[in-house]
Amino acid sequence: MIWLYRLLFLPGLILALPYYGLRMWRRGGYSKDFKHRFGYFHPLPKTSSPKKRIWLQAVSVGEVLAVGPLLQHLQRNGDVEIVLTTTTSTGYAEARKRYSGQVLSIGIFPLDFWPFSGNAWKRIRPDAIVLTESELWPEHLHQARKRNVPAFLVNARMSDKSYERYRKLRPLAQWLFGQLEHIYATSNLDQQRLIELGGNETRITCPGSIKCDVEINPRLDATAIAQLRRELGFYNESGMPCFVLLGSSIWPGEERPLLRAQASLIEAGYDCRLLLVPRHAERAAEIVNALEAQDHSWHQRSKGKNPNRPVQIHLADTTGELTVLSQSANLAFIGKSLPPHDGGQTPIEPAGMGLPLIMGPKMTNFKAISRALVHNGVGIQVEDEDSLVQALVALANDSPKRQAMSKAGLDWHQRNRGSSQRIAESIIVDLKGED
Repeated sequence: MIWLYRLLFLPGLILALPYYGLRMWRRGGYSKDFKHRFGYFHPLPKTSSPKKRIWLQAVSVGEVLAVGPLLQHLQRNGDVEIVLTTTTSTGYAEARKRYSGQVLSIGIFPLDFWPFSGNAWKRIRPDAIVLTESELWPEHLHQARKRNVPAFLVNARMSDKSYERYRKLRPLAQWLFGQLEHIYATSNLDQQRLIELGGNETRITCPGSIKCDVEINPRLDATAIAQLRRELGFYNESGMPCFVLLGSSIWPGEERPLLRAQASLIEAGYDCRLLLVPRHAERAAEIVNALEAQDHSWHQRSKGKNPNRPVQIHLADTTGELTVLSQSANLAFIGKSLPPHDGGQTPIEPAGMGLPLIMGPKMTNFKAISRALVHNGVGIQVEDEDSLVQALVALANDSPKRQAMSKAGLDWHQRNRGSSQRIAESIIVDLKGED
């Protein structure tokens, strides 16, 4: 299996280079420590017994934030040191900002090609590797197996698309899952799917999502929220509070129904403000075109954080501010959930902030979680743009329902914490068993 993968990887990489080259050019930051992508890390010394070195891979900013509690719980065992890698440049920047001085080393995950992966392994020399969510790299796992290094998959999820893809490639799924010492699923549905695809049920458990353990930091009080709203331009001369609608990590086209809902509320007499946070900041020019075509005042955050005047729309085309900015809102729409998009962005953190949620039908990356949120009265799922507009307007008019949804979100989030500690304890036990 690994030789077939190696033969196919290089032509696949060559075909994908134009796409990734364009992404690198648009997002920037890829030149920083680019040699890591070819496995050229600074060589690390061998660990001294009984200390264990864990290579923890977190793909992008979301995973970098999510692994924080897990990293801390692993390090509470004094015999563990962490090497943290990421795939994206934004994730790498966030990891260096957040964890420098807390871990042994921070780097960029190498391309999963035989010589590059081998280079990285010779320099990092881990005693265990930990992957997150659905990041299963065959060469990386092969390097672990041939060195007799245990591999763990945490926060494992199996979206509808991934499930159908693996069903068609069942031998590959069985081979990949067979390389793993333990799989920690985010939900019972994910656990069931992993077992159906050939995973060893004795090695697949469901401790929950580590994203519920991420501290909402800073968590703003009422005074700080009022100040934040003023800085965003969400205020009026009368001093009366306005209603803030959030588009959280929205994808192309999802700004349209949010603008429609805002216009409907303004027409109905509500002082409705709209905070648009695109998933990818490079979409700013596209959203600016939509803002220029409508009548309400707006501000682009990348041109200056404080508009110094009241505005009705704030386009937050920056990175790393979603947690803080979200707390200015009364109601949130979760992006990447309206057709043609599929998958959904995480609804966990907004629920933990006490925000009432509206999601489209395509929350397939968070299928079990979105069902739980709807079942517990935290969120509402809608089918299309028209029903989204209707639901937004209806909730804006129903303050008691929003208050109940807010409390339900806080309660749900609190009940689902603790998975990071359970996973860390399990990994440590497995590592001690290797001695």
